[in-house]
Amino acid sequence: MVTEDNWFLDREERGNPASRIDTRHDTGTAWSHGNTVRPIPHGAPYFTELLARVRELRSGDLLMFTDWRGDPGERLDGPGTEVADVFAEAARRGVVVKGLLWRSHWDKLFFSAEENRHLGDAIEEAGGECLRDMRVPLGGSHHQKLVVLRHRDDPRRDIAFVGGIDLCWSRRDDSSHEGDAQAAPMAKVYGSHPPWHDVQAAIQGPAVGDVETVFRERWEDPQPLTRNPVHRVADLVRREDTQPDPLPPQPPDPPVCGPHAVQLLRTYAHRRTRYSFAPRGERSVARGYLKALRRARSLIYIEDQYLWSPQVAESFAEALKANPELRMISILPLHPDQDGLISGVPQILGRNQALAVLKRAGGDRVAVYGVENREGTPVYVHAKVCVIDDVWSTIGSDNFNRRSWTYDSELTCAVLDETPDGREPLDPGGLGDGARRLPRDLRLTLAREHLDRHGDSDADLLDPASFFDAFASSAAELERWYAGGRQGPRPPGRLRTYEVSQMSPWTTAWATPFYRFLCDPDGRPRAMRRAGRY
Repeated sequence: MVTEDNWFLDREERGNPASRIDTRHDTGTAWSHGNTVRPIPHGAPYFTELLARVRELRSGDLLMFTDWRGDPGERLDGPGTEVADVFAEAARRGVVVKGLLWRSHWDKLFFSAEENRHLGDAIEEAGGECLRDMRVPLGGSHHQKLVVLRHRDDPRRDIAFVGGIDLCWSRRDDSSHEGDAQAAPMAKVYGSHPPWHDVQAAIQGPAVGDVETVFRERWEDPQPLTRNPVHRVADLVRREDTQPDPLPPQPPDPPVCGPHAVQLLRTYAHRRTRYSFAPRGERSVARGYLKALRRARSLIYIEDQYLWSPQVAESFAEALKANPELRMISILPLHPDQDGLISGVPQILGRNQALAVLKRAGGDRVAVYGVENREGTPVYVHAKVCVIDDVWSTIGSDNFNRRSWTYDSELTCAVLDETPDGREPLDPGGLGDGARRLPRDLRLTLAREHLDRHGDSDADLLDPASFFDAFASSAAELERWYAGGRQGPRPPGRLRTYEVSQMSPWTTAWATPFYRFLCDPDGRPRAMRRAGRY
């Protein structure tokens, strides 16, 4: 039987006593019980559900959201469903709409300052409140992507969404991976409508109150939204709202409704102008993974946008070295998201270093793949998912790099399922936890897509060893088809073996400082940094 204490962090292990996140539960635990967590792969089904649920909100209900980027014209489900209009309509119905958007850097650096401002403008004009939050360290971002919907008269309908999907262009894709008709500019290799792979979690039950607490702590932080004097003058000229109005009192948590225990893991940087709710920062994302990895015995499956940092890779390497039967599969983008030396080369350098650490530790027990669609266009993998031994799983906003573990604000949902999975092997980790339904189904759902399989053809995917072999076989078959000049029908499967790019000593020399200080900065206190702790 799975024991939550073995996988989840207790209050002391989180390392942030200033937060309310771990003092809310009557059970005294740093997590909640009785939830239902439902993974939603891809933006199209997520946006469709979000649209329906927001349109059901009525006067006195509450809509709260945070985002890294928000495009006001992004359609949730066709013409007339632009996200700014949908949220504004809710505000005009009397829904309390509150949003926090990262203020962002300059658009010409491939960021989203203007889009985020215009989304906030539309909501404010309708009577909601949407603030641009720049309370981050230099070069950092607010990377959390959450939506909380609370219903004044029926808390059973309350729901929170947490994961990797922003309310912006390029995110509305589905399993066919033909891309979003409203596309953000990306590297040319991804085409005019870049295919986009992502995952969001729908959470119901008491954990909705935990997600709401994450929002409230940021909203109620007394520090000014920005200390940049240029920003402050511009805000005065535009008469921009920079003072958050009080939130209505937080309602009681929704009732229990399912078999899932949920722990929210977060990252907040250690800043000179401190967060009131995390005065020395918080690194529970890193700590949560480190604790779970110590129990990994059979299979670590991850999907991630980056996997850059050799320091983060070392955490996985230690598990691989300690357990000779442990395998690891990583699904990553085949190419950086932007063209150009400064945009792409430092990212490739960091990934090369991380993969070298993993390969030294695990050898051929480590497999790394990218994904393409049926037309052969690379799919940009933006998901942030981890499944360990079919027991512990995460869906969130954090990537496997030092930036996400120490510098940017992040939010990840870690889940343990009370429901045993009756399919063999019953206990792939061999520690008595037993395979659990939700993490195994999540792993199989993602695998079926990558292998072009249907739900009734996954018998060989249950066992970690045969799962590992099935991925290798599918990728090799596709590589042979390409090597043979693409003669005959394309074989099923979308996996491409990830090839490490070779770099000259000169390229490594100039790219290293860009990687260390721009791509993958370290937000830990100095003493913790020196000691190599999180």
